[in-house]
This record gives sequence, C-alpha cells and structure tokens, in this order.
Amino acid sequence: MTTTAAATTLRRPSPVRVLTWLLAATATVTVAVEVLNFWYAPEQGFALGVRTGWALLRAFGFVLLIGQVRRGRAGARPFGLILAVTTVFAVGRLIVPRSGVPPLPGLIGFALLTLLCVAVTVLLYRSQAVRQALNRHPRRLVLDRDGFALRETPPRRPETTGRLLTARVAALTYSPLMLLPALIAVSTLGGGRLHLLPVVVAWLGAGVLVSYVVLLGTFFLLRGRDWARRYLVVVTIAVLAIQLPLSWWLLNLDGLIRDGAPLLAAAGITLYALRPGPGEPT
Repeated sequence: MTTTAAATTLRRPSPVRVLTWLLAATATVTVAVEVLNFWYAPEQGFALGVRTGWALLRAFGFVLLIGQVRRGRAGARPFGLILAVTTVFAVGRLIVPRSGVPPLPGLIGFALLTLLCVAVTVLLYRSQAVRQALNRHPRRLVLDRDGFALRETPPRRPETTGRLLTARVAALTYSPLMLLPALIAVSTLGGGRLHLLPVVVAWLGAGVLVSYVVLLGTFFLLRGRDWARRYLVVVTIAVLAIQLPLSWWLLNLDGLIRDGAPLLAAAGITLYALRPGPGEPT
C-alpha cells in the first residue's frame, strides 16, 4: 500500500504526460520531414545539407526539452516556445523549393509538425497544471555540515519573470542563426567570388561575437538591470542590420527568406518579451 501511495503521489499530472508525448512526436516528425525533404529535393548541395543538419539538431533539442519537463525545470517554457517557433520556420524554409511546388509528402509532414508545435506551445503557456509543474531549479553542489551534496538551489539573483526568461532564450539563438548562413556563404565563394572571403569571415566573426555580447546582456537582464533591456534592443537591431543585408547580398533572395525569417521570428519574440510586464516600470 505504501509503495502504491508513493507512486500515486509522484505521478505527473495528465497535461504534463501529454506534453512529454507531444514533444517526442514532434522530434520524430521533425526528423521524418527533413529526411523526406532531402530525398525529394532536386538539388542536394552543400547549402541544403547544412540547413538540413541544423534542422535535425532541433530534434535533439526536443529530446533535451523532454528531460527538462520531466525534471520540472522552470526554463522549459521559454526553451519550448523558441524551439517550437524556430522549428516551424527552419523546416518551412526547406519545404519550399527554389522553383515549382513543394512535394505533397513534405507539405503533409510540415502541416503535422506545425500542429504539434502549436499544441506544445499552448500546453506550455496555457495549461495551469504544466505551469505549476515547471517550477523547479537545477541541482547544484552545496557544502553544509554533512559535507558536499547535490541539492535543488534557487538562484541568488532576484526572482525572474517568464518574460525575461523568454527574452534570454530567444536572444541566445542569435549566434547560431547567424553562423548557419555564414557557413553556407562559404560554399558560394567559387567562380570569381573569392574576393568576398573577408566579408564572409567577418560575418562568421560577428556570429561568434554576438554570443558573448548577448550572454553579457542577459546576465544583467536576469538581475533586474533596467539598462539591459535597452542594451538587448540595440543588439537585436544590430544583428538584423548585419544578417539581413548579407543574406540578400551573398545568398540572394532565397537565402534572405530561408535564413532571415527564423532570425526575424527570434528577434520578434525577444523584443516582445523585453516589454515591461504589468506592474513593471516602462
């Protein structure tokens, strides 16, 4: 009886279990759609291979998110939001070919993936049971009178709102979203375009630098510094000012759409999340 009662007490709420299965299905469908798209693509070049590999990494992101949900991590909600939104854009840009219409299996898979991502987002942000379950902090190594031990330890910084966590996660995607098209641009340097190598190298350097710049801003953002909001707004505008013109110049309109849309989505989420919430100073 005691074992049964303990199992019942530790049993997760139904919405949390449904969310876990939805995440597993989303990861599976992501892989299936990418394989189908690569199979039907008329041009299986370097650019498509890089974009497909990056999209497949998102399936691993959903696996990590399942682990966070099962452990009740508070950061699972913003991580799930940005992962779902950018997955739709990342997969959608690969479904549409350079010419002609997309293959029917790819369209069906993309529609199913979109529905799954919407369902995941709704559960993360609209389910009260999921909201209450995702409230735990990571375990850290602490020292007390009994020695070293791993315990759940709240962070020393002030209480962080969901908006700020979402802004932090969304802004941290800037660097990989910049490095991806920059790597693809390397493959376009042949045929008399070698003189553009310094531009591509600068693009890669900017992508790496942005990761540190954003990390600095989000560090102070989660500690309640008002200037960090304005700092991240300026960084967001600078990232868009670098990425969009370079994508159009080096990768043409196709690259602007395929690589600019996910970054615009991440930037939009960041700017919206940086807006002061109810009761916060404007």
